[in-house]
Amino acid sequence: MGTLEAAWYRGAVWLWLLRPLEWLYRILTALRRGAYGRGLIRAYRCDRPLVIVGNITVGGTGKTPVVIALVEALKQRGLRPGVVSRGYGATAHISAFPHQVSLSSNASDCGDEPLLIYRRTGVPVVVAPRRAEAIKALLANADIDVVISDDGLQHYAMARDLEIAVIDAERGLGNGFCLPAGPLREPKSRLKTVDRVIYRGGDVSDSSVTYQPQCWVNVSSGAMRPLDSFVDAATLAAIAGIGQPQQFFDTLTDLSIAAAQMVFPDHHDYSAEDFASLEGQTVLMTEKDAVKCASLAGDDAWFLRIDAVLPQSLIERVAELAQR
Repeated sequence: MGTLEAAWYRGAVWLWLLRPLEWLYRILTALRRGAYGRGLIRAYRCDRPLVIVGNITVGGTGKTPVVIALVEALKQRGLRPGVVSRGYGATAHISAFPHQVSLSSNASDCGDEPLLIYRRTGVPVVVAPRRAEAIKALLANADIDVVISDDGLQHYAMARDLEIAVIDAERGLGNGFCLPAGPLREPKSRLKTVDRVIYRGGDVSDSSVTYQPQCWVNVSSGAMRPLDSFVDAATLAAIAGIGQPQQFFDTLTDLSIAAAQMVFPDHHDYSAEDFASLEGQTVLMTEKDAVKCASLAGDDAWFLRIDAVLPQSLIERVAELAQR
């Protein structure tokens, strides 16, 4: 966790010095949202239901596993979801968008999270910095019942039919301040206006999402091994380039796996040099990291497959929306 982010969550007193900037941020955010709400700026509305899975805090809260679980649940009901994303981390020139994610796509084309969603679900996924362009391309090239947006709660240029906010129950909203004095993208009162709030690691069944490890998958070959495969392994290195790397390391501890830990920035663009010091070791990583490391990590690198378990009532609500 970076120095500023750590200060947000421990409530550092010096952050009060940033409150004037926070109030400016709040004013600008309110003006922008109000302009869309009053129709002064026109939002794009597509002819399919649009569901946003987002959050109001900076950093990872587990949105992507929620999107994957929601898509898979809809597919099981015979529905045809499609996914759009901004494609954070993509390095392609703006002229390369919208990008239809395919088997030949890599993270530089579309970002690591859209690539992960496509590989896990197989549904149409389109990426563009302007999400309206992504939605148009998605609907032009696929027969879709419902559009799921991975993130975009604050992207008011995109009209929506259902908003789902994902909150980390343990970390909460930090000190409750907006950027830059705190981790909030919008004031916490914004949660009163979304349709559903679900809590990662919460203790109320109808508003909680849990994350269940399933197996280890070889990054190169796709071979699978059971969860206890590395309990007694001697030379293990665990790497994580995600929003909250400690959660991955804590999961390894829960699985009785002891490994040396290496932390990289969220959405890190891995290179061969990152793995140079790990030669001869078994490397464990997250699935989000793995989509960027197939040709880099070697034959003894494995990612932990994790499935999100959603409230049944949430799945039913989205399914009903898709069936209209």
